[in-house]
Amino acid sequence: MEKALGLDLLRVTEMAALAAARTMGCGNKDFSDQKATSSLREELNKLPMRGTIVIGEGERDEAPMLYVGEHVGTWEEGAGIIEVDIAVDPLENTNATVNGLNNAIAAIAMAERGGLLHAPDVYMNKIVVGPTAAGCIDINASPTDNIHAIAKAYDRMPNEIVIAVLDRDRHKTLIAEVRSTGARIKLIPDGDLSAGIAAAMRGTGVHAVLGIGGAPEGVLTAAALRCLGGEMQAKLVALSAAQTIRLQELGVNDQDKIYNTEDLAPGNELIFAATGVTPGDLLQGVRFFKGGARTETLIISMQSRKVRFVDTIHLLSHDRVKVMFK
Repeated sequence: MEKALGLDLLRVTEMAALAAARTMGCGNKDFSDQKATSSLREELNKLPMRGTIVIGEGERDEAPMLYVGEHVGTWEEGAGIIEVDIAVDPLENTNATVNGLNNAIAAIAMAERGGLLHAPDVYMNKIVVGPTAAGCIDINASPTDNIHAIAKAYDRMPNEIVIAVLDRDRHKTLIAEVRSTGARIKLIPDGDLSAGIAAAMRGTGVHAVLGIGGAPEGVLTAAALRCLGGEMQAKLVALSAAQTIRLQELGVNDQDKIYNTEDLAPGNELIFAATGVTPGDLLQGVRFFKGGARTETLIISMQSRKVRFVDTIHLLSHDRVKVMFK
């Protein structure tokens, strides 16, 4: 699958990021989502595959979306046409895009059929760490115990590690407890996917993610972690009566069930790609110049165990374009 489609995903997220970046500062979330989603859909439909969307992030927010069950790709018959499941977030952190803030990305994960959990459009309580702390966490333990375990894995004191938490009222108690341990906190305005990936990569300054975020983002995070060797534990959470009904409709009656990384992304041929839309801790945002644009994309393959950061210059004009080296 990587040989057939791996680098094609690069173009898919690049085009979505370019479309979204053109709306930066517009103040209209639906417009930005629609532009990113339409571009991502158009590019997916060019690929020689039989793809099914199993995670469409917009469903939870009733935003423009690639809907769960939607078929993408050429859907041709014959030998060599690969059947895949796809999780997408055409524009994670829409608020950052429409307000000209940081850490918006376009993201996609792909796996063989059955390789990604069909997570309902609700929320997840999550704990995410990289390879260094994998095997040391327990979502049923207190934040204090987990922070001490993570610090020990890194051979550091708690005040030498950074925990990313979504800045939400529901996390007031969590934030207070994290601070009581001495650990430093990075509050995320929106979107915990970027933070989850950052936690799995050394040098980003983030050592773990704690708290409740979107279930679709959880599956995308798990796909990246499977490739990077990190660990995630999660529980589905209903934050409203409607979400409780939604879980029951999908046959999810046990909200204490723990989903680990392999439960969320069990595939053996996972590929993850993300392109920066606005400047971020993990990826550069789209940078436009006269006649072109520059993007930065992270693409990870579980099969080849390669992590690529791809810096692409898009020559969008037929005129003579001046390309800067850096």
